[in-house]
Amino acid sequence: MQIKMAKLAKLVSIFSLLTALVLLSSCPAISQELENQNEFSYDEDSEIGPQHWGDIKPEWSLCKYGERQSPIDLINKLVEIVSYLGPLQIRSKPSNAILKNRGHDIKLEFTENSNYLLIDGIQYALKQFHWHSPSEHTINGRRLDLELHMVHQTPSGQIAVIGVLYRIGKPDTLLSLLRKDLRAISGQTGEERVVGVINPKLVKLDRDEYYRYNGSLTTPACSQNITWTIIREVKSVSKKQIELLRVAVHDESDSNARPLQPLNDRLVQLNRPKRCQPLKFESTHDDQNMIRNLYDSE
Repeated sequence: MQIKMAKLAKLVSIFSLLTALVLLSSCPAISQELENQNEFSYDEDSEIGPQHWGDIKPEWSLCKYGERQSPIDLINKLVEIVSYLGPLQIRSKPSNAILKNRGHDIKLEFTENSNYLLIDGIQYALKQFHWHSPSEHTINGRRLDLELHMVHQTPSGQIAVIGVLYRIGKPDTLLSLLRKDLRAISGQTGEERVVGVINPKLVKLDRDEYYRYNGSLTTPACSQNITWTIIREVKSVSKKQIELLRVAVHDESDSNARPLQPLNDRLVQLNRPKRCQPLKFESTHDDQNMIRNLYDSE
């Protein structure tokens, strides 16, 4: 009798897990990113580290079993080069914002829905910026120093994220503006600070050349069906600015970047205007030149 009950309990557990996976994978990503990030860690040796995120809660199971997860390595030899996606359609104007320390990252939340991104006729309102160091996405295996995520969302909960990669160099204009506010909330998880009016245009984007693929949130619950846009142009940020972002969260970790996830059978597109010459991959020398141009084209 006990054996039968144990088998039944096991079957119920498996059925519940499969049901959760089907529901999560077939629906738009409507879950918000966690505001309290103390329930997980970026420490690879921790019991709540990235490899264990999917075991912490049933609703985080996609972190372990999802097949369209982010971040990924953007390998230029594997992308489909297109021009029909066209320039990014973005509307930006100065808006009120709040800076918040979420424990593992710093979030700049826009309190008005006056900025948006238009993709396939769908309007995504800009909700927030946050930063990861080093970068989560890589290009041809190369990890950059910082990545900004510009998170957009529709009223129905669909999410689109613009990722901007940075390497160490000249200071970033937006982070320079936020310097005093970052110091004010440093080491205080959950602390918020009204920063007044911020212009999203301070992050100057090359709207013509970008990668596009379908992925997930890079933090639990790792919700899928996220439309990712990674700007091809690499921006600059100072070493001190990156250090300020890490010191501010004070989570005793050197990184808040999730490890790379398998591409599986997903398509990655690189939008380039027709006037641009096609990328060439005939030889290793061409590959090296292409990669060098990628990071020197600011």
